Amino acid sequence: MPIDVHFLPEAALDDARLADYRDLQDRRLSEESGLFVAESELVVRKLLATHLRVCSLLLTAPRLAALESALAAAHTDFPVYVIPQGVMDEVAGFHVHRGCLAIAERPRSPRIPEGARLVVVLVDLVDVDNLGAMARNAAAFGVDALLLSPRCADPFYRKAVRTSAGAVLSLPIVRAGHWPDDVLALRQRHGMTLIGAVLGGGARPLAEFAPPEHLAVLFGSEGPGLDQGTQSLCDALVTVPMAASHGVDSLNVATAGAVFLYHCTQWAKRKR
Repeated sequence: MPIDVHFLPEAALDDARLADYRDLQDRRLSEESGLFVAESELVVRKLLATHLRVCSLLLTAPRLAALESALAAAHTDFPVYVIPQGVMDEVAGFHVHRGCLAIAERPRSPRIPEGARLVVVLVDLVDVDNLGAMARNAAAFGVDALLLSPRCADPFYRKAVRTSAGAVLSLPIVRAGHWPDDVLALRQRHGMTLIGAVLGGGARPLAEFAPPEHLAVLFGSEGPGLDQGTQSLCDALVTVPMAASHGVDSLNVATAGAVFLYHCTQWAKRKR
């Protein structure tokens, strides 16, 4: 497919075609907008390989050369604006050192897939970097979907998309509309056992936990962890024991997520 390339000059700073890229440091394309920003060549390559509708790309000349074959193979046509690095930085409001941005439509609201075996539930996780890292972990370990509580951060905020290494583009991510009913539906409709990842307090050590065939793992917010109300919904509470020698009482939530998911997926492989 021919690439619709527009080379914009230094004077393009106020070009109306770049409105969605303006002041990205201070402005978010909200869920209500239906759009999101993809940043970096890695993420944009993954975007181009999906069936999401791409609105436009904003590239420096070197990024255009690097992405030429991926653009030619894209499913739909869209304008590609090529702009000097300095102008891109001024438009975006920060130094886009990867020289590569895209605007695309968010995926339509998915559902938990029928037959799902492993779901990660994030409860009030408000840090976009942690949310992005959790999405990357989930994709790496073959999780079927993410379920987000209403207060969770936006998984399609620019930094979350980048931190996920583009995992949010293909992983079903469901924003709960009815809390905690949507969590309980994982048990009632999908036959899942609900496991809460918590700090100590009599919880079962992860190494001793034998994951069931259909499992939902719940992770809480940074700092407070999984709240008592959500813990009460769980069938079991599981923890990663900490060594006492260095005074560390917990792992970062994304790190804990990777440890939990590795254990659960490896256990399943050993059973086969």
